[in-house]
Amino acid sequence: METQELGNERHRRGRVVMLVDNKVEGDSRVQKAAESMAAAGWDVTLLGLVRSGSGRSWKLGDADVRLLPLKTPLAKRHAERHRSLLRRPLAYPPGPLAAYRRQWAKAWRADVATRRAALKVAPHAVGTPGFRKVEKARLTVAGPVSKVMQRWVELRSRQLSEAQKAGRGLHGPLDRAFTATWKAAKGKRAWRRLEPALWDYELTYGKEIDALEPDLIHANDFRMLGVGARAAVRARAAGRQVKLVWDAHEFLPGVRPWEDNAHWIPGNTAHESEYAPYADAVVTVSEGLGDLLRERHSLKARPTVVLNAPDRPVERPDAEPTPDLRELCGIGPDVPLVVYSGSPGPQRGLGDMVEALPQLDGVHMAFVVPNPAAAYIKGLLARAEELGAGDRLHAVPYVPHWQVVPFLSAADVGCIPIHHWPNHEIALITKFFEYSHARLPLVVSDVKTMSEVTRSTGQGEVCTAEDVADLARAIKQVLADPEHYRAAYDKPGLLDTWTWEAQAEVLDGLYSNLLPDREKAENRR
Repeated sequence: METQELGNERHRRGRVVMLVDNKVEGDSRVQKAAESMAAAGWDVTLLGLVRSGSGRSWKLGDADVRLLPLKTPLAKRHAERHRSLLRRPLAYPPGPLAAYRRQWAKAWRADVATRRAALKVAPHAVGTPGFRKVEKARLTVAGPVSKVMQRWVELRSRQLSEAQKAGRGLHGPLDRAFTATWKAAKGKRAWRRLEPALWDYELTYGKEIDALEPDLIHANDFRMLGVGARAAVRARAAGRQVKLVWDAHEFLPGVRPWEDNAHWIPGNTAHESEYAPYADAVVTVSEGLGDLLRERHSLKARPTVVLNAPDRPVERPDAEPTPDLRELCGIGPDVPLVVYSGSPGPQRGLGDMVEALPQLDGVHMAFVVPNPAAAYIKGLLARAEELGAGDRLHAVPYVPHWQVVPFLSAADVGCIPIHHWPNHEIALITKFFEYSHARLPLVVSDVKTMSEVTRSTGQGEVCTAEDVADLARAIKQVLADPEHYRAAYDKPGLLDTWTWEAQAEVLDGLYSNLLPDREKAENRR
C-alpha cells in the first residue's frame, strides 16, 4: 500500500491548494473546480472555513477538503472596542460595565421598594422605633435618587448602543473623513486601517498553506487573493517556485457591499488592487468581467474565462437519489411551477416574484435556497400569506451540485429577475446555465448580457427589472407555450459548451501552462 501511494504521488502533475472564504458546501464552482482538477491528476487540497465551531475534513472525489475555524477579533470596529467621545460622549465604554450598571440600578430600585413595604407590613422586623424613623427618612431620599440614577444609567447604556450601531454602520461624516484620510495617506495599503478583518483570514489560512507547500495556489475571489499572494511571496522567498491563480468571481467595485458602510468597498478594493499584480494568471466568469479587470488592474494578459456551467448529468451509483422538487412543494405534475435557485437577497428579485403571485392564478413558486429558515425567506413567505398566496410559495434547501440540473428539471419555468447592479450586467450567472441544462424556459430581467443571450437563443422571455406587472406578463407568456422555448435547446452544440467538462479543460490547460516543467516531467514518465 505504501509503495502504491508513493507511486500515485510521483505521477501527480503538481500540488494545488485552492482557497475559498466560505464553507465550500453550496459553492458549486469551487466544488467542481476542485473535483475536476483532482480527477485530471492534480494533487488538490481545498481550504475553506467555518465561522463557528471546529473545522472538519472530507473527500470531494480525489480532492481533499478542509474547513478551518475562522476567528475574527479584528472584525470588531473601533466603536465596539473604544469609547466614542465624539459620537456619544455620555456612553459607557464598550464591555460589561453597561450591563453591570443596569442590573445594579434595577437591584437598588428593588431594594428600595422592598424596604418601603417592610416598614408597612413588618415594622418589627425592620428594627427599633428609632431605626425605623431613620430608615423612613433614608427611603424618602433613596426613592427619587434611585429612580434618577436608573434613568441616568439607561441613558448612558442607550448612548453606548447607539454609538456602537453608528460605529458599525460607518455612514457618518467622520467615517467618510476617516476613509478619505487613509486612502490619501496609504493608497492601496489603506485596507489595513479600513478592513483590518482581512488579516483574520491570513492568520487562519497562512500556516496551513505553507505546510502544504503547493506548486500552484488557486485563490477564489477578493479575500483569498491577498491570502494566496502572501503565501506565494513567502514560498518564493524560501526558494520554492509557486504560481498564483486569482479566480475573480465578481467586479468588486460593482458589488452590493456585504457590509453597508463607508469602509467596506474602499478597503476591499484597495486590498484587491495591492495584490492583483502578484497573480501569474487571472480566471474569471465572463468576457465582460475580464475586460473590466484588465483595465482596472492593468493586467498584461486578458483573463481566462471559465464559465459557471453545471456538470453534464451523469449517474453516480454511490449517490443518494435526487429529491423530487414537486414532492417537496406538495404539488402534482400538472401544476405550473416557477423556480428560483440560488442565493437570496432583495437585489435578486425574489420579492418581485412574491408580489407577482396574485397576478398568476394557480401558479406555484419554489425558492431553492441555502437556508429556507433564514429570516429573509421567512419574510417572503409571510408576505405571500398577506397577499393570499401563501399556499403557492415554497422554500426548499439546496441539493448537491451534481443533482441540481435533474432537481430543477421538474419545474416549468426558471426565473432570474435580478435588478440592475454592475455585476449583474456583465455575466451569465450559474443559475442561467443550470436552468438551461434542465431545459427550462427562462424568464430573465433586462440586465445586459443575460437578456441579450436569452433573446438570441429564444430560450425565454425578458422582463423589465423591478417591474412586477411585466414579470407576471413574461411568466404567463412562457407558461402559455413552454415547448416553444424548450425547442431552443435542440440547437446543435448550444449546451455542449455550457458544461463544466468543457470549462474544466480550459482550467486544466491554464494549470499546465503555468507549470510546464511539471508537465514535461509527467510526460517523460
